[in-house]
Amino acid sequence: MTLDEYQEGARRTARHDLDPDVRLLEAAMGLAEEAGEVLALLRRQAFHEQPATQERLCEELGDALWCLAIAADSAGLSLGTVARSNLDKLRNRHAGLCQSK
Repeated sequence: MTLDEYQEGARRTARHDLDPDVRLLEAAMGLAEEAGEVLALLRRQAFHEQPATQERLCEELGDALWCLAIAADSAGLSLGTVARSNLDKLRNRHAGLCQSK
């Protein structure tokens, strides 16, 4: 599955009754919330001896990915474009450290 295929599937479950700007804000808030849930899993593992299972981590990362997909979609961007742009930025920033494969 490509990122754009995932985004298309996620789009089907988004709230289409919201104005795109409001949907973007809701998705951005959700992304922050889901990032916090990932952090909470890791905090409990590091300090409270509660292992962060791969299943739970996958679930929370998936929720964050959904929010990211909807935020990008609401802004008129494809996840593929976002990913390519980010990799280009990282290659430029770390040109001496990265090697193409």
